[in-house]
Amino acid sequence: MTPSTWSPNSWRQKPISQVPVYPDSARLQSAEKQLASFPPLVFAGEARELKSQLAEVAHGRAFLLQGGDCAESFAEHGADHIRDFFRVFLQMAIVLTHGAGKPVLKVGRIAGQFAKPRSSDTETIDGVTLPSYRGDIINDIGFTPEARNPDPERLLLAYRQSAATLNLLRAFASGGYANLARVHEWTMGFMKDSNANARFEEVAKKIDDAIDFMQALGLTPENTPQMRETRFYTSHEALLLGYEEALTRRDSITNDWYATSGHMLWIGDRTRQPDAAHVEYFAGIKNPIGIKCGPSLGSDDLLKLLDRLNPTDEAGRITLICRFGSDKVKEHLPRIIETVRKAGRTVVWCSDPMHGNTVKAANGYKTRPFDKVLSEVHSFFQIHRQMGTYAGGIHIEMTGDDVTECTGGSVGAVTEASLKDRYHTYCDPRLNASQALELAFLVAEEIRVQRPVRQAVNAGM
Repeated sequence: MTPSTWSPNSWRQKPISQVPVYPDSARLQSAEKQLASFPPLVFAGEARELKSQLAEVAHGRAFLLQGGDCAESFAEHGADHIRDFFRVFLQMAIVLTHGAGKPVLKVGRIAGQFAKPRSSDTETIDGVTLPSYRGDIINDIGFTPEARNPDPERLLLAYRQSAATLNLLRAFASGGYANLARVHEWTMGFMKDSNANARFEEVAKKIDDAIDFMQALGLTPENTPQMRETRFYTSHEALLLGYEEALTRRDSITNDWYATSGHMLWIGDRTRQPDAAHVEYFAGIKNPIGIKCGPSLGSDDLLKLLDRLNPTDEAGRITLICRFGSDKVKEHLPRIIETVRKAGRTVVWCSDPMHGNTVKAANGYKTRPFDKVLSEVHSFFQIHRQMGTYAGGIHIEMTGDDVTECTGGSVGAVTEASLKDRYHTYCDPRLNASQALELAFLVAEEIRVQRPVRQAVNAGM
């Protein structure tokens, strides 16, 4: 469809994948109608602000940190869980800001990351076959017919949880919890308790010196809002289009359509077919959007997506979230970069080192070896340095909790044998707080090496 014929429901005329089959369509329609009457979760102006800042990333003047839960759950909704995630995220951002010497955009996979694509529509355990778990917004993880039955009421529960989460995050971001000095104290505590790498201690000491210098100049949290507040944005995979349609609203200022379920939405690797429903929906909203790029993404399809989703080449509109795997990134990433460069398109280049590095441990647990995550990140930066383009961000699945889901890490290293101790994820394994912060220090090193590169910063650079 052309832009003039686009509407929030025009995706319903297109082929679609990764959608549940609701047994009661009338209940589904009723739930979607209720959602459409609810207030927006985020505002169009906030999405425009994020897009403007992502344009700075595309031009090499900022860095993107995007991360959070693989799949949010209704069970893990306590204030402590949200606080711990936000705390680690702030710590990572400060470390990256120091490494980059430029602003770091903080975009969480939170307050909306409830739906998950699945490789199969069904799951079989002990000879019993049931519908796959597709995230708490659709069904329950319990393996019973009742639990796995898609329930429209869950759309309303997901909205209310997202609203409550956003309320707390906004309070944290503006109410003093993001105090720069306090966040750095947490990081110093991590160093003291972990016997961390001496390289990390050196960086932490430099940050400490910088804070002392600012305070010596009279810049304090009391008189400088930038030292006690931060901007934080939300993102999720827009998989369940009925939910997204219900929360799509026309901006009263610009008259443009925006998804108000989150500031930034992305299209998954399984739903990015250029002529299918998800791309149709994304083409009409003005939010900044991400596209997951896996090994199966061909150059022609990528160009079709860029033409459809960003025909005017607006900077900040498109983030390419590259997820190849540590053993495939050198094969596929250069091809993708060259395709974008030859087309003269402006994008944010972001590394997702998680999804291509999922393996099954000998004891049956799905995990991600930390060394493979680091390897893909290193290759991502290395390839961009070699090709003269700007590696603009990372996208990770992580939590602020002390889980044992990804093996490795230098602080309290998780072994295959210890995976069972605190394996809490409903879907994919996440980095725990220590692993996430360690990754931030290592990414900061990569950014410092990249920083002197001052090549042309348009056309995706």
